[in-house]
Amino acid sequence: MDFNMKKLASDAGIFFTRAVQFTEEKFGQAERTELDAHFENLLARADSTKNWTEKILRQTEVLLQPNPSARVEEFLYEKLDRKVPSRVTNGELLAQYMAEAASELGPTTPYGKTLIKVAEAEKRLGAAERDFIHTASINFLTPLRNFLEGDWKTISKERRLLQNRRLDLDACKARLKKAKAAEAKATLWNDEVDKAEQELRVAQTEFDRQAEVTRLLLEGISSTHVNHLRCLHEFVESQTTYYAQCYRHMLDLQKQLGSSQGAIFPGTFVGTTEPASPPLSSTSPTTAAATMPVGSSVAGLAPPGEAALRLEEVAPPASGTRKARVLYDYEAADSSELALLADELITVYSLPGMDPDWLVGERGNKKGKVPVTYLELLS
Repeated sequence: MDFNMKKLASDAGIFFTRAVQFTEEKFGQAERTELDAHFENLLARADSTKNWTEKILRQTEVLLQPNPSARVEEFLYEKLDRKVPSRVTNGELLAQYMAEAASELGPTTPYGKTLIKVAEAEKRLGAAERDFIHTASINFLTPLRNFLEGDWKTISKERRLLQNRRLDLDACKARLKKAKAAEAKATLWNDEVDKAEQELRVAQTEFDRQAEVTRLLLEGISSTHVNHLRCLHEFVESQTTYYAQCYRHMLDLQKQLGSSQGAIFPGTFVGTTEPASPPLSSTSPTTAAATMPVGSSVAGLAPPGEAALRLEEVAPPASGTRKARVLYDYEAADSSELALLADELITVYSLPGMDPDWLVGERGNKKGKVPVTYLELLS
């Protein structure tokens, strides 16, 4: 009991001494031990890493789950160490509504058949989104959280200890300074000077030891950056794969809708439903997404009521033809288009009423529509 009371009194005395030292430093009434420039740079880099990691983590969470209520629910499940229940994605919910609408409005009608096709595509998009969210959470969000809840808490704890050791050291320096000033006036303070010097040596040793521990932890931030860099690459790969899957699903849907639209509206010319963009590579989604130019989503579609263009009956204009170099391989979607091979030269020209994203291309005795974004027009 007496031991505990003494320890409590001692702790209270230390806390009071540190508070006095801290206050005097703030008012410029006490000297302060400064850390070296390298140490200060390590502290600044650690603080910056922590702040930006928090911001990136929060915004990535918003990207993956825009619903704030759902994010709060997931946070509570994680804190309770319980599995987050599976949630239907917006695409899957839309697919469900479309399928139910088709069933009620008539699955054999043109509208009902189209609803079913779009519903199947939206379901696949929802499944791809679910896979992306799961992969990104494991490979990107979890490492960021582990840093903030693990490594950073350890660094913060050691920094607080270092701050206390510095306050103790500066308080000892102040006591020694006062003892030496009193010694000059009376010889009876010799014991006080010896005691103050001993306390200073102990405080300096503890400060140096704590500074080294803190320095090693701060230098470990470089390893944190390397780990986060690897996680960032994995996040980009998963996001690229997700968008590549979405792109492929929508291409398939556009082809289905394009063929059915030609049967429903026979008076309307329907060209390719594939955008003017190079084909996706199944082995490298990153490369495929990076080389994907922006083009018309439904190209070559003639205005309603106009007759279809019959390219085989159209002669090239007397002037206005140009040479063009093909940038990417292109597979013709139907007989109205011209298949292309990368780096070949073809003759191109435009016809009145054509979609501006398309030109007529000629190679020898072959003729057909070609997407502008696949070409480099030569002077």
